[in-house]
Amino acid sequence: MTTPSSPLLDRWRRLRGSDRFAECLRVFLALGGVTLYCLAASRFVDAIPALLGVIACALAETEDHWRSRLGTLLITLVCFTVAAFAVQWLLPYPPLFALGLPLATFGMVMLGAVSGRYATIAGATLLLSVYTMIGTDAETHPGSLREPALLLAGAAWYGVLSLLWSALSPQHAVRHALARTFDALANYLEEKAALFAPVRGVDREALQPGLAMRNEKVVQALNETRLVLIDRIGPRRPRGSTAARLRLYFAAQDIHERVSSSHYPYDALAEAFFHSDVLFRCEHLLRLHAGLCRRRAEALRQRVQFKGDKSAGAALEDVRTSLEALYRQAQPPAAHLLRSLDALVRNMSAIQQLLAHETPLAAPAEGTESALQDPGPQHLGEAWERIRIQFTARSFRFRHALRLALALLAGYGVLHLVHPRNGYWILLTTLLVCQPSYGATRRRLLQRVAGTLVGLLAGWAALRLLPFGPAQVPLLIVTGVGFFAMRHRQYTTATAAITLFVVLCFNQVGRGYEVMWPRLLDTLIGAGIAALAIHVILPDWQGRRFNQVLADTLRCDARYLARILDQYTSGKRDDLDYRIARRDAHNADATLSGVLSNMLREPGRHRQGSEALLRFLGTAHTLLGHLSALGANRQALTPGAAHDVVTRTGEQTIDALDRLAHALATRGTAMPNQHEHTLAEAFGAIDTDDETARLVLGQLALVLAQCDRLAALAKELPAE
Repeated sequence: MTTPSSPLLDRWRRLRGSDRFAECLRVFLALGGVTLYCLAASRFVDAIPALLGVIACALAETEDHWRSRLGTLLITLVCFTVAAFAVQWLLPYPPLFALGLPLATFGMVMLGAVSGRYATIAGATLLLSVYTMIGTDAETHPGSLREPALLLAGAAWYGVLSLLWSALSPQHAVRHALARTFDALANYLEEKAALFAPVRGVDREALQPGLAMRNEKVVQALNETRLVLIDRIGPRRPRGSTAARLRLYFAAQDIHERVSSSHYPYDALAEAFFHSDVLFRCEHLLRLHAGLCRRRAEALRQRVQFKGDKSAGAALEDVRTSLEALYRQAQPPAAHLLRSLDALVRNMSAIQQLLAHETPLAAPAEGTESALQDPGPQHLGEAWERIRIQFTARSFRFRHALRLALALLAGYGVLHLVHPRNGYWILLTTLLVCQPSYGATRRRLLQRVAGTLVGLLAGWAALRLLPFGPAQVPLLIVTGVGFFAMRHRQYTTATAAITLFVVLCFNQVGRGYEVMWPRLLDTLIGAGIAALAIHVILPDWQGRRFNQVLADTLRCDARYLARILDQYTSGKRDDLDYRIARRDAHNADATLSGVLSNMLREPGRHRQGSEALLRFLGTAHTLLGHLSALGANRQALTPGAAHDVVTRTGEQTIDALDRLAHALATRGTAMPNQHEHTLAEAFGAIDTDDETARLVLGQLALVLAQCDRLAALAKELPAE
């Protein structure tokens, strides 16, 4: 008999299991430690740069193992040191500073091409540089090294806390990355279940773009989990809890491939089985699977044992019973429809097995089938090569680096014209608002301005209502922690929190009201500069590269199909080459979804043909679904006529994908495929009892049909 837990205990467990709890607790300890030390020493003026150093280092933090985090921390502190002292020394010489600012900005952004870790460090270094400008500008003794030293001390203090935390809880980041993956899978399953609703009149084509965007989140979560696992495993053989987490990751990959599968057009299934309950039961089972994914995510966060659910097993049996009833009908449905339902039920049965056990055995423990591809550079030459290939006007990173560098230079000029003292908030706003895409910049601009207004109003109220001195310190720490709690989900609230934090910090040295109006004015100016920059400095309108993104997507699909067909010869194995091809195909699909999302936020003249683009995205995702169905049902074909027919048809399909990709990349005319006669001959050449070969040919026919659809839609795409 179990003792029921109290609501307070349940709330604490949910709080402790949240993604942001550990980071917020570290920030709380770091900010609180700095504040208490400076108050005890009666030197709160020293707390301001130290607190800003804590924030900068926390923003540079990555989810590494303690050994990797130690190296990352050292690199971060070296970058911070160079940036802080360079700003301190150059700031009194405006011509030299105006020369160094854009060069350093450009270099930092380009450094991000090495890897995501270096991109995070580079962004935090730029932020700390502006913090140094703000602190040096407010110094009462110009020319001293106290400001950069305090910034670095705060950064080092947080870095030590982060390092200790990582050493004491090495599996924390892995568990939470896996939990985010299963949450994303749950959302995808629920979106996919809507396609099975046996209701006439449902526009299932309109649901496909939404499904593709859900898939983008799954792909992003899987990629983040892979990076965390690579950092923990390294060149060693995984063991213990890491090996168990690796199996869970492979299980999530398998579930993703299976749930993204599309065995037959959903409209045709809904029409054919309208009077049967089989599709309703499929929809119900997928929603139960979504619930199991959420429960697994919660178990990972709470560090408790995962418990299966018998209702999903019963629902699976109901689906099988419904399918058997269709076979027993006096006039059963067409064979190809039943074949598709059979494959669908096998797929859902496999998902059920992967979700039902505490630790699914989804992959062997050693060899190439459990290896992970390390995306980081293996040596300095490779790191430089990654940067070098970005030096082209076609590179979005190069364009963003040049745009941000010139925007900050313009901001530096404007602050000298408007008000040199307290004017460096202009650079801070421009740095944070100016994003690589127009849509992201526009969203961040609105959030930043709204959050600053709210934060200043809250700051004014706090200064009026709370007595000056220690009574404001708890609120100061809470707002700093609140920024980190909200920055990924509610940026407007996070901006309000950090604005209030700044007002309270400066109020401790008697300048709370003094910084309010400059903060508001500089936010508006900096946001205006960022908005102007995204329009006039090498604007990266998504439509200009959309055809190339479409072509890359189809090329990745072709490589994925080639790997799949190889395994219909040699047998199913989830080796590294296969998983790389599968991941590349899904990454390309996610990139297509992201580019389209950004494009739909651009000005009207740059998002012409959005309806055709949405249809293209939905069709491309459907095509990937048919490929995933082939991947989910892999098994070796017996050598003979059927194998030869499948191989020949597969090669024709790969060629069709490559030809369409070339036509899109060169903006040429995509010709429809003429394979109806060939497919008819292929079906006639194989044994009617060879279900596997007929399933493969059926899926290849669907892939070719989607190629034709994409070729037709390509003619409707806007020409830049």
